[in-house]
Amino acid sequence: MKRTVLFWLTALILGWCFDLLFWKQMAGINFPTYVLLTVAGGFLVLKLEGLKPAWKSLLLLAPILFLAGMVAVRHEPLSVFLAVVFTLSSMGVLTITALGGHWLRYSLSDYVVGFLGLAASLFVRPLIFLTEKKPLEEAAATRRSGGKRVWAVVRGLLIALPVVVVFAALLASADAVFAARLEDFVELFCLERLPEYILRGILILVVAYAIAGAILHAMWKSQDEKLIGVDRPLVRPFLGSIEASVVLGAVVALFAIFVAIQFQYFFGGQTNIHIDGYTYAEYARRGFGELVTVAFFSLLLFLGLSGAVKRESKSQHGWFSGLGIAMVVLVGVMLVSAFQRLMLYENAYGFSRLRTYTHVFMIWLGALLLTVVVLDLLRRQRSVALAGLVAAVGFAVSLLVLNVDGFIVRQNVARSGVALDVAYLASLSPDAIPDLVAAYRDPDLPVETRDAVGAALICMPFDDSRRAAAGWQSFHLSAWRAGQALESVDLSAYELVDRDWPIRVITPGGEEYDCWTSDPRD
Repeated sequence: MKRTVLFWLTALILGWCFDLLFWKQMAGINFPTYVLLTVAGGFLVLKLEGLKPAWKSLLLLAPILFLAGMVAVRHEPLSVFLAVVFTLSSMGVLTITALGGHWLRYSLSDYVVGFLGLAASLFVRPLIFLTEKKPLEEAAATRRSGGKRVWAVVRGLLIALPVVVVFAALLASADAVFAARLEDFVELFCLERLPEYILRGILILVVAYAIAGAILHAMWKSQDEKLIGVDRPLVRPFLGSIEASVVLGAVVALFAIFVAIQFQYFFGGQTNIHIDGYTYAEYARRGFGELVTVAFFSLLLFLGLSGAVKRESKSQHGWFSGLGIAMVVLVGVMLVSAFQRLMLYENAYGFSRLRTYTHVFMIWLGALLLTVVVLDLLRRQRSVALAGLVAAVGFAVSLLVLNVDGFIVRQNVARSGVALDVAYLASLSPDAIPDLVAAYRDPDLPVETRDAVGAALICMPFDDSRRAAAGWQSFHLSAWRAGQALESVDLSAYELVDRDWPIRVITPGGEEYDCWTSDPRD
């Protein structure tokens, strides 16, 4: 390595930035800031070493930066969790394929082996680098050439210290605010906080060590990417075409019989709700989870058979792909049925987070299943892993763009003639507050619905003072927008009764609503 000192200095600076941005801070602008600094630091080291990232690897920057930025935009738990997971996963893929750029051709095995190798590098690669003879010789040469400079800097600091102390004392006497800040700075070195400093120092070193391992992996392991199964399949096909066609044909026949028998239930709508004694809720819920599960395992079955079956002739390939298409069509009908049942349930009882997740998930699952069959027809089975990755990231991006909690508010408020579940709306994240405020200020909203929306706003336990006190690192756009929206409405006509349980709110019209469906203290 040409610039060993700069490499370690970059890792240490990024470790210190981690401590600065996250120590005693809440998730907010600190996450995308640190992701940007880490990616920039890694690329800087590669550039100084004369290494140029592959252009295909740079495509990963788009999902990385978008997903990282959304952590500071959304509050809804699953959306934020997926944004963090896929940001870190995409950064991992970028590290694995930085110089080679072959990630678009990865199979599932390539991803598994690549991440295992990266995990090993985070633990052992920096230690190997430190103990190698060549880096040690380079470091010794650097120390000899830069020794005079280091001692010159030390002497300069010793001379500057008393001068700075005198001027700082004079400036502190001249300005009270500066004096207070100077006192805070001096208090940082109190011995009472020594255990905290030790812990933070260890954290900085651990993060710097891991980052060094990731950069070394990108430098040494990401250029010569050996894709698994390109020259020879990882597992040779062992199942005959006839056997596979029988299995797939049997499943297709079963699905066809199920669709034919249950067709009236699929698309009969409300006219068939009471067939066989089903209530409205039972009709909407019955079999929904099972239908989605069938679709998911159909995908796994097709993938398994596609990798195991021996297709030595064009006709064998055609039979298998044809049965796969038939299965996809029938599963698509089941997904449409499940989608319709869920919509019926939502029309009756409103939207919730789980129902919204499931809506979006079914769309991406159906698209993935169709894509897998098309890839099989084109004999591009290696691209299945990429399709799965796109579907997973697409699901996360869809939730982030949709704004799940805001969507729930908009849909439930728009259901005319149906009472709002105030307790559920009050349990949503700050993402919902701007939409609740917009609904409350809508002059066309019925009075009863408007009062219920106001009750939900009163019940919401939103308090951004802790985040504001934490520092700029914890700034969150959703929380800021929620605070701005709440300041724009007057809810003084509502009375919050919190003397005993259940906590409830009384609207200007005299209506009472419980703020929670269960005691949060339990």
